[in-house]
Amino acid sequence: MMRGWLRSDGRKGIRNVVAVAYLVECAHHVARQIAGANPEAAHVIGFPGCFPNAYAQKMMERLCTHPNVGAVLLVSLGCESFDRVTLESVVRASGRPVRTITIQTAGGTRASIAEGRDFVTVQVEALARVPSVPMAVSELIVGTVCGGSDGTSGITGNPAAGIAFDKLVAAGAACIFEETGELIGCEGIMADRAATPELAAELRASVEKAARYYATLGYGSFAAGNADGGLTTIEEKSLGAYMKSGQSRISGLIKPGDIPPRGGLYLMDVVPDGEVRFGFPNISDNAEIVEMMASGAHCTLFVTGRGSVVGSALAPVIKIAANPHMYRRLSEDMDVNAGRILAGEATLEEVGQEIFDRVIGLASGEKSRSEELGHQEFILTYKSFEPIGPACLPS
Repeated sequence: MMRGWLRSDGRKGIRNVVAVAYLVECAHHVARQIAGANPEAAHVIGFPGCFPNAYAQKMMERLCTHPNVGAVLLVSLGCESFDRVTLESVVRASGRPVRTITIQTAGGTRASIAEGRDFVTVQVEALARVPSVPMAVSELIVGTVCGGSDGTSGITGNPAAGIAFDKLVAAGAACIFEETGELIGCEGIMADRAATPELAAELRASVEKAARYYATLGYGSFAAGNADGGLTTIEEKSLGAYMKSGQSRISGLIKPGDIPPRGGLYLMDVVPDGEVRFGFPNISDNAEIVEMMASGAHCTLFVTGRGSVVGSALAPVIKIAANPHMYRRLSEDMDVNAGRILAGEATLEEVGQEIFDRVIGLASGEKSRSEELGHQEFILTYKSFEPIGPACLPS
């Protein structure tokens, strides 16, 4: 049975962890040492920049009030520009216990670590006593990414993830796919699935923006590793990545930190708005996982053909191996072997059902492979977004 932890806003989390959040890179080491005393129950997240950024502020507010988070410790150096007062007030208003440690006034590294560990220990013990409550599939938000793609990803893992998405959407869950920079060439067929003509225009515009952004940078999502894995063109890679979205009607377009208002399928636009200012829109797959978590994703489906071993802080990752040979090499890191489809040992439908079942398993207390191995990757960098318009979320 699916169980969750009820939060004051009505959402339920499938995990109940303490977020230890550093507010500038200078506080990262202290935060890491604090969480290290409780590695399974305390997860480190943070923003490294010293200058303020509205996107980073919104992301940290969303992450510190994520349904999987039960308590928060903020770790500040003291002279950074991050608005820690507002962040603390947002967390407190959510009903979660929160404390801010300022290293410059707490007495330095050792004193801050000791104070932080005391707080985390108390909160971990308190969270362990909080009872869980029943949870329905319709209360889930699930994201998906693909990374280290090869020639098998669009044949096995990605379409199998798409089938799992269709099953989740049919059960009332909200599902988020991305990234617009890997959907170049697919905007037409994607727009045909939009709930309204106005949303179709927004979907097209988001991919066109990504194409302009990458063209300005002289950069694209097609990497050397993709070519080594058998992919030949950006169109081929885009079509493979697109398969993760399944076949459901697209209910809306969101940007990082926007929480889907209801069940359905949503595209996340991860490319910054305005003129090119911030370099590569996503420098790692984990940046996209973080952005989907900020939009409430309880877990993420991660399809890989070449092989990736990363997980995530706060929300578990289900690793789906597209390539049977890679699966044999990295089986301890993989949750699902979609390579069985190539070997004739399973159908797309069967693997899609297996992925769906793994999501339900996570929400019933099972751990993903990356969780068992202690993976808690996290990355948050500078970006800038304009608010979405009414056409993006049709009623």
